[in-house]
Amino acid sequence: MRNRWLIALAAIGIHICIGSVYAWSVLTRPIMQEMGFSLKETTWAFSLAILFLGLSAGFLGDFVEKYGPKKSGLVSMCFFGLGMFGTAFAFYQQSLMLLYLFYGVIGGIGLGVGYITPVSTLVKYFPNNRGFATGLAIMGFGFASLIAGPVMQHLTATYGLVYNFLILGFVYMLVMGASALYLKPPVENGIVIKNKIHCNVHGFMANEALKTWQFSALWWIFFVNITCGIGLLAVASPMAQEVVQMSAAEAAAIVGVIGLVNGFGRIVWSTVSDYIGRGFTYVLFFFIQMIAFWRLALTTDALVFQGLILLIISCYGGGFSCMPAYLSDIFGTKQLSAIHGRILTAWGIAGVVGPSLVSLFRETTNGYSTILYFFVVCFFVNAFIALILKYKGKHIAAKSANTVVKTA
Repeated sequence: MRNRWLIALAAIGIHICIGSVYAWSVLTRPIMQEMGFSLKETTWAFSLAILFLGLSAGFLGDFVEKYGPKKSGLVSMCFFGLGMFGTAFAFYQQSLMLLYLFYGVIGGIGLGVGYITPVSTLVKYFPNNRGFATGLAIMGFGFASLIAGPVMQHLTATYGLVYNFLILGFVYMLVMGASALYLKPPVENGIVIKNKIHCNVHGFMANEALKTWQFSALWWIFFVNITCGIGLLAVASPMAQEVVQMSAAEAAAIVGVIGLVNGFGRIVWSTVSDYIGRGFTYVLFFFIQMIAFWRLALTTDALVFQGLILLIISCYGGGFSCMPAYLSDIFGTKQLSAIHGRILTAWGIAGVVGPSLVSLFRETTNGYSTILYFFVVCFFVNAFIALILKYKGKHIAAKSANTVVKTA
């Protein structure tokens, strides 16, 4: 029987490493200057990584369930490490296609497998605080850019792009390997230990869950929340400079604070959801963002602008951390990793759609107001769907939790 707090630490270890993908913007200018790539070409490496994160999580969720968190964590380590070392080789060869292959495709697969690997295990160690448990793991992904950003900037400035990825690849493989080796479900000799932990191990199979309207509704609200949030993240710095006339240094500082709020939002909101319920938490997310995006389209005050951005990002991060617990509430924990993986396909698609929508509206309207109002409408629809889920969506939860192993 593993110590559940060390299990949580192992989960954070994996997510801290793979979450470094959110620090990609730190490398954008150095890549453009050193390699001669355009902004669009450079940004596509990030978009591909997010796309394959979602796709691999969706298609490999069954692999995680079948082989367990230790083996899937090691698979994630191998793919992500190969992606990092391959990216170094791509920069050495100055090849855009190799960059897309190693960072976008291979590294993205490592991201997807690593993202879902610890979640199901951690929920089983904290069955009475599922939101808090998933928030612990996913918080690491949000905080990662706070660590990776300055480190990448220093390594790139001191040693160059190639050695940056070689050094980080080696460090990440060590941390992910050690974390994966500690992960283990709360079982001993194949039998749930009844006198040590409260554990729900029954529920829907992934294919059963996919056939329900509840899954479709959850996928949609997750997709919209990420599309709007990641679209805002993509333009936070230039938007701050254009709309409220912040300096480049001030805008960069806001991006750093966004990483902090993104991480804290994940653990705070997921913990809150344990007390007020996941359904009400998502309804609250969407009403808050509906008002915040509407106000953001009107404001020219720098302080109000910053406060609204951070409020939106906290809900964006919270949407990630509350989703696994919401899925376990409705579908149980039997195949939570597989079901969570299917939901994460929304992230992969939103990672492309969100920034593309913002860029399109910015170029055609020469401003940000129109896209912000469009997001308000999206969240109005999301709030309506979330209300239906809250009051009508959990009638199948009885089946997903029909057998709960009680503590002795």
